[in-house]
Amino acid sequence: MKPELITFAHRLGFDLCRVSRAGAPPHAAEFRQWLADGRAGEMTWLERNADRRTDPQAVVPGAQSIIVLGLNYWQPEAAEPPPYRIARYAWGDDYHEVIERKLEQLDAWLTAHGGRQRHYVDTGPVLERDFAAQSGAGWQGKSTMLVHPKLGTFFFLAEILTTLPLEPDAAMPDHCGKCTRCITACPTGAITGPQQLDARRCISYLTIELKGAIPEEFRTAIGDRIYGCDACLDACPWNRFARASSESALAARDFVAGWKLRDFLGLDDDKFRALFRKSPIKRIKRRGFLRNVCVALGNVGTDADLPALALAAQDPEPLIAEHAQWAIAQIAARQSAR
Repeated sequence: MKPELITFAHRLGFDLCRVSRAGAPPHAAEFRQWLADGRAGEMTWLERNADRRTDPQAVVPGAQSIIVLGLNYWQPEAAEPPPYRIARYAWGDDYHEVIERKLEQLDAWLTAHGGRQRHYVDTGPVLERDFAAQSGAGWQGKSTMLVHPKLGTFFFLAEILTTLPLEPDAAMPDHCGKCTRCITACPTGAITGPQQLDARRCISYLTIELKGAIPEEFRTAIGDRIYGCDACLDACPWNRFARASSESALAARDFVAGWKLRDFLGLDDDKFRALFRKSPIKRIKRRGFLRNVCVALGNVGTDADLPALALAAQDPEPLIAEHAQWAIAQIAARQSAR
C-alpha cells in the first residue's frame, strides 16, 4: 500500500512523501519551554493547543502514522527584481488552498483503504518539522527550517494523521556541519543559537503575525521587506540544488515585479482585497500590509515617495498613519544627513 500511496502523492504534484510514527514529537519538551520563555510572542494559539500539538493521539485517536508531504515552491528571481522584497512563498497563490486540494484527494484515497484521517497545511496542531525530520523529509537546520539535500529550504510541509499502519521511514543525518550562514544572515538576530529562534525578533513574525506596531528597534533592519523574510533560507548553501517549482499556481504574480512601493499606499480595502485575492498576503489585511510598506519606505524611500506617505499619515487607520509618520521622519533625516 505504501508504494501506491507515494506514487499517488507524486502524481498529485508533491515532491516528497514520507512516513513517521504517530508518537510524541521528539522536541515536545523544548517546545513547551520555548512557549514558557515567551519566545512565541503574540502567537497565543500555540499555547492554547500545546497539549494537542505534542500528542497526535489527542488529534486523531488511534493514529498510527503521520504522512509528511513536501511541495517545492522555489522560483527564480525576476529579470528585473522589484524595489522591495516579498518572501518567495507568497509570490503566487495561497499555498494553503493549493495544497488543501491535493490533501483532500489523498485523504479520500486513504479512507477508501480503511483509514481515518485529519490533514493539515501549516495551521494544524502538529509539530510538523519534528515529524518531517523524523520521517527523513530533511533535517532541521540551525535556522530551525527543514533542509533537504535536493530541494534546499524552499518547500512547504503538510501532514496527514491516519489510523493506517504504514512502515515509517528512517530519519536523515544532519548535514549542516559547522556552517552558520543562516545565523549570520538574520538581520535582527532572531536565531539566537543553533536551532534556537526568538520569534519576537523574526521579520516574518514582525511583518505577518504581529498585529500592532512594529517595535522601532527592528524597523531599520527590516529594510525593503514588506511581507516575510527569506534571509536565513537564501543563506543556506544547500539551495544551490534548488530547481523551479512545477506547480504553476505558485508562480510569481505580476505585482511582484510591477509595482513601486508607494503605489501600494493608494490601495483602499476593496482594491487591496482585489489585488491580493487568492494570495497569502491577504491574511494580514490592508492595515498590516500598508504598515509594512511604510516601514520599507522609511528605509529605502526618497523625496518622490513623500506625497504618498503624507496621505498615508492621514489614514483613518492609526497603525498605518503612525508608521507613515515614522517613514517621513526617516526620509527627512537622510535628507539632512546629505
